[in-house]
Amino acid sequence: MVHLTVDLIAKSRKHFKKKRGLSFPEYLKTLTHLHFSNKNIEDIGDLSMCTNLTVLYLYDNNITYIGNLSFASNLTHLYMQNNSITHIDNLHNLQNLSKLYLGGNKIAVVEGLEQLHQLKELHVENQRLTPGEKLLFDPRTLDSLAESLCVLNINNNNIDDIRDLAVLKELQHFSAADNKLCSIEELEDVFSHWSQLFLMDLSGNPVCKKPKYRDRLITVCTSLEALDGREINDLTREFLINWKASREAKKKKNNKHDVWSTHPLFSNK
Repeated sequence: MVHLTVDLIAKSRKHFKKKRGLSFPEYLKTLTHLHFSNKNIEDIGDLSMCTNLTVLYLYDNNITYIGNLSFASNLTHLYMQNNSITHIDNLHNLQNLSKLYLGGNKIAVVEGLEQLHQLKELHVENQRLTPGEKLLFDPRTLDSLAESLCVLNINNNNIDDIRDLAVLKELQHFSAADNKLCSIEELEDVFSHWSQLFLMDLSGNPVCKKPKYRDRLITVCTSLEALDGREINDLTREFLINWKASREAKKKKNNKHDVWSTHPLFSNK
């Protein structure tokens, strides 16, 4: 079993280039980035001497549990994709974390992020779930991220409902490709809350085959610049928005006419 410890750092030529006049403990305090991806690491040991750590690369390992990071209050980027993590734990002290990469793990519930008020990017795509299972979201975590989260990647997680995500009103980039989203009405309702959204990918969902799918979402997401990898030009957006407004005005007029035509004073019956 490979543990990520200061001893492993000391043995790594890539990391331990001893600076003149610095002892090893002093050198550890100067570290801001640690690169230990694809090293068969299964466990995070005591790294508390790395007090200035800001970026930690631990992707493509065999880690099952997030631990021993409570010291890392300066950490801003954490890369732990493609491990075997089952729960999001022990991140509450990372209050400066802005980017969290947890794709390709075994996480069934997005939770435990209530204290991460600076988090701007969350990547939880391609979870290795059991058959029939879908990725879920703890409402407490969603509420806590409502004012900060700008990028969310939930690709390929068997998700069929995103109504709980409507609270994430600061989202600018949303990826939910290769899921099981079917209802365009549900999507229209959720996206109406996301006024800053400019990039979105829903490719590979059943909803993409619905009539006027692209047109309807463009008229709801008025800031959208690209949908499913295809750019949206201003002329297309303007035409669709005007078309929708004209259709709604006509519908309103017809409804008003129907109301008056059935009034006792105007009815021929």
